[in-house]
Amino acid sequence: MSKPIVAVTRIIPETGLAMLRDRCELRVWQDELPPSYAELCVLAEGAAGILCLLSDRIDDSVMDAAGSNIKVISNYAVGYDNIDLTAARRRNIRVGNTPGVLTETTADLAFALLLSVARRIAEGHAYVQAGRWKTWGPELLRGYDLSGKTLGIIGFGRIGKAVARRGTGFNMRTLFYSPSAEQETFGEFNASKVDLDTVLKESDFLSLHCPLNEASMYMINREALMKMKKTAILINTARGKVVVHDDLVEALEKGWIAGAGLDVTDPEPINSDSPLLSMSSVIITPHVGSATYETRSRMAVMCAENILAGLEDRPLPYQVV
Repeated sequence: MSKPIVAVTRIIPETGLAMLRDRCELRVWQDELPPSYAELCVLAEGAAGILCLLSDRIDDSVMDAAGSNIKVISNYAVGYDNIDLTAARRRNIRVGNTPGVLTETTADLAFALLLSVARRIAEGHAYVQAGRWKTWGPELLRGYDLSGKTLGIIGFGRIGKAVARRGTGFNMRTLFYSPSAEQETFGEFNASKVDLDTVLKESDFLSLHCPLNEASMYMINREALMKMKKTAILINTARGKVVVHDDLVEALEKGWIAGAGLDVTDPEPINSDSPLLSMSSVIITPHVGSATYETRSRMAVMCAENILAGLEDRPLPYQVV
């Protein structure tokens, strides 16, 4: 009896691939760059399972390419806005993701960006590399303290709470805006729920952790940025489309805010001619919120577990639909 075909849209850690090899015929995209949409459709032909990334648009056409064999789609990510869930439901295809595993890792990166922009770490490194370090000086690369400052968080789910917990170690007060949060205060995080205007106006550091949806898309726009403190720093490890990047450029150029740390951009990858790349007050990383050996390996295992369960017509351990 032939093994079910599983299309894998990128090479993932061996911990996951090894789980699938004995029971599936793996069709793995080998290039570093993602398959084009046309190549993705070809890769999916006849597949019983698709293991995909956020950069892969899995819609009607891709599912049609897989045909009647398709049973399961497993996304190598927490988010799943790249998958047409309505189309999957219509075909009775189970969809899974990798929830929870990214929480601490992404919170670490968010706080690393916050610290790096506040204390001008990248600028300092470039300063030394360029041979400009001649002496100590009182005005040299002055940044901002964290202790006693206000940490604003938009989206108070698992990652938002993990960032707030890190803020307590720096004696920070936390304000959060999250329509879905039922509690008004979280004493263990020194956190209080406020409206959007308040979190924009009072935050010294504003960290974004909301899902991308109609309410959050381009939420941080010109109007929002103008409400922030001139000394405020914006951190985004959520989705690039939460921020209007042209408005962010204007805000930084005109001094409406002091700096930004971005792990996600719009578009992604960021255009090579973006003014943000030449701004010393901005640090941009290439969507590496989950990029640790431990987390990426665990994600691969979770994806494989979803695929195997779906192929056996069992509920997925990490099921979205």
